[in-house]
Amino acid sequence: MLGFRSQMPWSAAAPAEPLCDAAAAVVAARKGMETPLTAVAEAFEELARRMEADGGELRLGPFGDTCALVSVLFSCLGIAFRFAEIEYVAKVNDLIGAAKSYGTLNDILDKDIENDSVKKQGSHSRNLRRVRLGLGLIKALFEQFLSTEDCSLYDAATTAYGQVCAPFHSWAVRKAVGAGMYTLPSREQLIVRLNETDCSVQKEMRRYIDASSPIIDYIDNLFLSRNISLDW
Repeated sequence: MLGFRSQMPWSAAAPAEPLCDAAAAVVAARKGMETPLTAVAEAFEELARRMEADGGELRLGPFGDTCALVSVLFSCLGIAFRFAEIEYVAKVNDLIGAAKSYGTLNDILDKDIENDSVKKQGSHSRNLRRVRLGLGLIKALFEQFLSTEDCSLYDAATTAYGQVCAPFHSWAVRKAVGAGMYTLPSREQLIVRLNETDCSVQKEMRRYIDASSPIIDYIDNLFLSRNISLDW
């Protein structure tokens, strides 16, 4: 779904690529301490603070570790987003690995521009773009989920997908994704999976929306400031 491949996003696939050691450590450290949604929201709030403290620069290591936590949100959405989860984890792992050689998001983009490989399959810049789409998909889904008290998860996910990913997909992929949406859990089931209440889930979703927005905008501006469009 995020990698824009032609496979059905809910079809049988190989097990999700495990998180690398650094990301797994972050997940393990937070297990049992708070709900998944709270952990993600707090991590992005911390990342935004670090970015501000670093003069508006986003370091690759903390960025990758924070993004790794979002995989649990894809998991809570069930089989409909299973393929997106697999793709997302693979891209995040690549960026976490790249942090051993590059300090910031700026660094990987500059290097790929130098090598004329920004949009090349498997490049760090391309994977960064895919991770950004994953963050944006969850953000848009939460925004739709909170738009009305009776908004179903199906409606929220369908609208979010249409806004964030569908413009880049072929008709066949869009049709396949649409069919897969019928396997989504209900609104109530999602709240239970997140270990939240109807009241707390609204608060934590808004926290994620607010905290992830400056990160998403920052990534978009990295490309746009270098005259690289976002239509891919």
